[in-house]
Amino acid sequence: MDLLLPTEIVTHIFLSLPTVTSALSLASTCRSFHAIFHSSKRLLILQHSAKIEFGPLDDIVQLVTHNASQPAHFRRDVPLSDALIRQLVKAGHVARQWEDIYMYRKWKHDYVARRLLSTFERFKLRRAIYRLWLFDRAFHNIAHVRYARTRLEVVRERAALLHNYTTSELAEMLDVHAIIRDVVANDLCPSNGRLRRKYQARYPETAHQPLFSIHLNYPPTASRFIASDNQYHNSTLASSKYHAQQQRWQENSTHPAEFGLEGWGDDIGHYYVVEDMMKLDPEQILYLREHCPAKSQVEAYVAGMGMWFENNGETFSETLAFVIKQRGGEMEELKAAVEAEEVGVVVSD
Repeated sequence: MDLLLPTEIVTHIFLSLPTVTSALSLASTCRSFHAIFHSSKRLLILQHSAKIEFGPLDDIVQLVTHNASQPAHFRRDVPLSDALIRQLVKAGHVARQWEDIYMYRKWKHDYVARRLLSTFERFKLRRAIYRLWLFDRAFHNIAHVRYARTRLEVVRERAALLHNYTTSELAEMLDVHAIIRDVVANDLCPSNGRLRRKYQARYPETAHQPLFSIHLNYPPTASRFIASDNQYHNSTLASSKYHAQQQRWQENSTHPAEFGLEGWGDDIGHYYVVEDMMKLDPEQILYLREHCPAKSQVEAYVAGMGMWFENNGETFSETLAFVIKQRGGEMEELKAAVEAEEVGVVVSD
């Protein structure tokens, strides 16, 4: 039975909803609400709900509308549309997943301090994710090869984007960047040492040790795990994260050889692997974390990126140091302030 409420009141109710899902659910409750939702107010309602759930929307707009025809630091104003709303929601869902990861990684060792993030802290985290993602999209691609990364004009182009943000906002990006690096270094590409410690903790009584390869070779061509975006992301070959955990521990204490093959090197070698992998954007890292438990799968994905990706580390860290120096600061002092929670997404009282 349709509810006989004035259109103005129903519209106000729609504009008070906190999520896009709740707006769509309310619109499906009766014919009257459905008609009001699909009126001229539809895009306004969706925009308002997306702003509350995924905001800041302007940073998502800058991300999803970026292309090579315009410098990344130029602000773009685009009209609202159904296609744009869908892109905003898609990027927003990625950022929301990083909210949950952040609180566990931020206080990974300090369990007593671990807590939920406040609404404003979640807002700052999403904002940092969108801005790091824009940097990845603009400067971690085939047009930015290794030999050109130190050219002054290229450095200034990267710095121009970071100059759009205040130093406190750059600290938020540095904070989130460190969390992403932790995920890459420990989940996607664990070092030999980390795997050795995990193995010893699981099998403390065994005399056997994992055998690690001393060479890291990317496969020359993409394997069966690489395909078009739709085929890859919906492939039945991708394992669930629960099956992945069982797969990684399939070798028992007397047959550790295959477990050792999952290692990505020791010390220096592992460092450069992580530098390369940090060029992946937040969405790609989440996908690999959830669906590519084996080293061979991650290697195959990287091989599909092209030759520019290999041995060509990320450039955010050095660009941030360049910008902080231009502003009269020191990069190490900013890092220390983020670690001490004086600046960043989380600021201690």
